[in-house]
Amino acid sequence: MTQKPSAAFIAASWVALLAGVAAYIIGLWNAQMPLNEKGYYFTVLMYGLFAAISVQKSVRDQQEGIPVTNIYYGLSWFSTLLAVGLLAVGLWNATLLLSEKGFYVMAFMLALFGAIAVQKNTRDSQQSPPA
Repeated sequence: MTQKPSAAFIAASWVALLAGVAAYIIGLWNAQMPLNEKGYYFTVLMYGLFAAISVQKSVRDQQEGIPVTNIYYGLSWFSTLLAVGLLAVGLWNATLLLSEKGFYVMAFMLALFGAIAVQKNTRDSQQSPPA
């Protein structure tokens, strides 16, 4: 049986997710780069968020004895690492200031952390006994 997460942790998780996504998107909006580059970075963010949630779900399913195929588990991890790798390659080759590159990395990682925490809280809230 899981314990329901506190309201403070739920709020902090949502703030992390929204702050990371908002900062990343606002940074893209204001960036002086071609639209196709902005699309690339936006797609990497969305892919990364989905992949991170898939990892959290498959890891949690395995811990709770819910069957998870090895292929799905492996693809979840591969996708998460691929999203991080795609961001790294894109930023490595980008003509941005080093501070801008660092900003995108930090916003991206904050968004992934927030997504994982929100998914965990959602699942814990659904599985915990009523108060």
